Amino acid sequence: MEGAAKFYHPYEPYDIQLEFMRTLYECIDQGKIGIFESPTGTVRMGDLHTGKSLSLACGSLTWLRDHKRKEFDESIAAIEGDDDEPEWMVQHSREEKKSQVIQKRAELEAKLEKIRQHERKVRDRQENGPPLTKKRKLDDDNGKDLDIVDEEQFALDDYESDDEGTKSSKANNGDADLGLSKETQALMQKLGYGLSALSKPEDLEAEDELKIYFCSRTHSQLSQFVNELKRIDLPAAIPAVQEEIKKKDKLHEELKHLSLGARKNLCINSRVSSLKSATAINERCLELQDAKTPKEKKCPFVPNKESEGTVLDFQHHALARIRDIEDLGSLGKKLGVCPYYATRPAVKPSEIVTLPYPLLLQKTAREALGLSLKNHIVIIDEAHNLMDAISSIHTVEVSLQQLQLARAQLTAYLQRFRNRLKGKNRVYVTQVVRLLDSIANFLSTLDIKKGNEGTVQATELLKGKGVDQINLYKLMHYLQESKLARKVEGYVSLEQQKQQNINAAGVGKEATVPVLTHITNLFMVLTNPAREGRLFYTVGADKAETKVKYMLLDPSEHFREIVEEARAVILAGGTMSPMSDYLTRLFPYLDNSRITTLSCGHVIPTTNLFVSPIISSHNNTDFNFTFPSRNSPSTITALGESILQLLPSIPNGCVAFFPSYSYMDQVITSWQKSSSPSQPSLWTRMQKQKALFKESQATGTEDVLTSYTSAVNMTQKGAFLLAVLNGRLSEGINFSDHLGRCVMVIGLPYANPNTAEQKARIAYIEEKAVAAGQAAKEAAREFADNNCMRSVNQAIGRAVRHKGDWSAILLFDARYAQKRIQDKLPGWIRASLGSGSVGKRFRDVESGLKAFYARKKAEETLSNT
Repeated sequence: MEGAAKFYHPYEPYDIQLEFMRTLYECIDQGKIGIFESPTGTVRMGDLHTGKSLSLACGSLTWLRDHKRKEFDESIAAIEGDDDEPEWMVQHSREEKKSQVIQKRAELEAKLEKIRQHERKVRDRQENGPPLTKKRKLDDDNGKDLDIVDEEQFALDDYESDDEGTKSSKANNGDADLGLSKETQALMQKLGYGLSALSKPEDLEAEDELKIYFCSRTHSQLSQFVNELKRIDLPAAIPAVQEEIKKKDKLHEELKHLSLGARKNLCINSRVSSLKSATAINERCLELQDAKTPKEKKCPFVPNKESEGTVLDFQHHALARIRDIEDLGSLGKKLGVCPYYATRPAVKPSEIVTLPYPLLLQKTAREALGLSLKNHIVIIDEAHNLMDAISSIHTVEVSLQQLQLARAQLTAYLQRFRNRLKGKNRVYVTQVVRLLDSIANFLSTLDIKKGNEGTVQATELLKGKGVDQINLYKLMHYLQESKLARKVEGYVSLEQQKQQNINAAGVGKEATVPVLTHITNLFMVLTNPAREGRLFYTVGADKAETKVKYMLLDPSEHFREIVEEARAVILAGGTMSPMSDYLTRLFPYLDNSRITTLSCGHVIPTTNLFVSPIISSHNNTDFNFTFPSRNSPSTITALGESILQLLPSIPNGCVAFFPSYSYMDQVITSWQKSSSPSQPSLWTRMQKQKALFKESQATGTEDVLTSYTSAVNMTQKGAFLLAVLNGRLSEGINFSDHLGRCVMVIGLPYANPNTAEQKARIAYIEEKAVAAGQAAKEAAREFADNNCMRSVNQAIGRAVRHKGDWSAILLFDARYAQKRIQDKLPGWIRASLGSGSVGKRFRDVESGLKAFYARKKAEETLSNT
């Protein structure tokens, strides 16, 4: 199979991968929403596991190049002359236009190829040598000079505008919110950074190329995808370009890719990037660009007139070859220019842009980067938790301690600049103080008798003295225009830093937590509390930890703008089942005809998977792990005895997932107790069968995973790992081959129905169902089932990662025998359940499991002879 027939896949794709890529191609071509489920790791090349991500790249990029070629042909064919113009003149016009486009593209490709050749020659020297632009290197002798600035820069400018409905000259500038000086903004407009740039260097006058925005949860996942891009060899977007290039230098039209990241990932100023939090890094970066910051104290890497040529070099180097976010950081260091800002003008000529969730899903982040999704393709990988990610990004939580700290910082600022505050500055700063006091007073006076948590109305938080006279819209406009939070935090940070320099022991610590900026997000919510969100309070054991929280209950409206702007939106994941949740919760406003769904089977044969619900124990104790029943000592003991009876049959590694950390700890504590002095505990007896490990909520997963892997590979008896659904080990960790010969799921991880947040979610779901003419209780149950089973599916998908892999999946709970629950499992797992999966007794499961492992052992022995 060659070229286009296999979507330029670098390997020989399986039939299910071809189906995946064909459906993806058609979905994009028709401008639809696509929901794709494909088990990852469907191809194994030595130690390389690849599948879904590579199929996403090949299918979408094949469409992109095909479509650009088609558009080019149609645009040339559409050129017409006047009625009295002879055909040969019309044809000449077409050829001339065609030649111009080809020449322009060929020149760009030649320029990028020259850079690639140069990089290949000097790569070793560049990796080990000094920065190319020595004059822009930071003077970091003692680390003090950069941060100690004149406190006058934190004084508020006179504020006159009182019309929150109009935009000032700053607001009309696409970069005003970045806090850049006028000089920097003017240069960035010239270089193509600003949204309203009027003049650009000739070689960067690029149109906004049709492109793919590829989004995933983490930079590590994006880096893996970037490596996949390097394997793909595509034909030129315009065939004639290929021929023109061949005539000159035998070049090839390479894929033009760009990685985008936040300041935290791209900042090359060590005095800024060393700060602990992303918020602190953002605020310090903007402080150093403030118009009042002395020139010698500004960040030396932000573009200025002297670095114009360097910025252009960065853009060309960024596009010359496929680079991940770390590569761009290294490139910025070598060239001595900020990669966070220098990547922006390179977005337009890119064909595919990779970026993490927050930069795509948050409108303010897209605006700050100047990203337009209009008519482009958006692909979101690892989308099984997309709805949770949207809700999390738009959720704000503030503690009483943070409110008190912000109040103290603002008080210190007022004491220093009180005589400088005039007119509306004084009015609005006073309003901020009152607002902080009002919310703090609500939290500090909460009556514990009313419960540890509950819902609260915005009006209850705004009962403080004089708060009813505050126009929150005008106040928010003031906060945005005056940059009050940034100035307060900058001043407090400066004062703390001065003190640290006096007390040498404090040098090097982060000066302050930018808490007022965070609280401003809560003010924004109170200004316009969305219908799809709710406010909650929780009372902490320590009064200072009492919190107010805004939580988004419905992610559809925040995602709607992306859907309406983009040409096509693709959601993909290894385990996207149950898919009905995306239709009802993410796209309720779309007709089903606009949505394409595809659930691919696994490349493994059904004989490589043993799946069974276990409805009762070895002594016929029913397995019912509902909230009221799962704490029963007899149930916990029966679970342990049953697992102990199965462990001798399970080779290598076994992983068990529990509904929560607290329940797992409760079960382990019970298993560690002996029923009598002469009887060893269940835990001790399990340790004789396998080395035991457990996931910890307090510490990272790397150490336990390393120890577990070592025990599986180095000992004959193997290991047993206890982990948690929705925990770190259930997301993104692959238990392939020997690491996951059995995956157990204990119970179903339904959310606690008695919490204030879950009650609010259910009430909202029922309210929407009634408005749509549906049964409220059925909709609520469907929502709860889908949330639960998405977690289960993600965990059991950690095993069986490639064609030759095999494993057993055991589901401990009588509810797993219900058709309603089984229908929400991925199709490739349902296919292995078999007709006898409902109501199997423990001894039948045990005998079936032993037979499965005996057969796989015999097959391995045969293949090794």
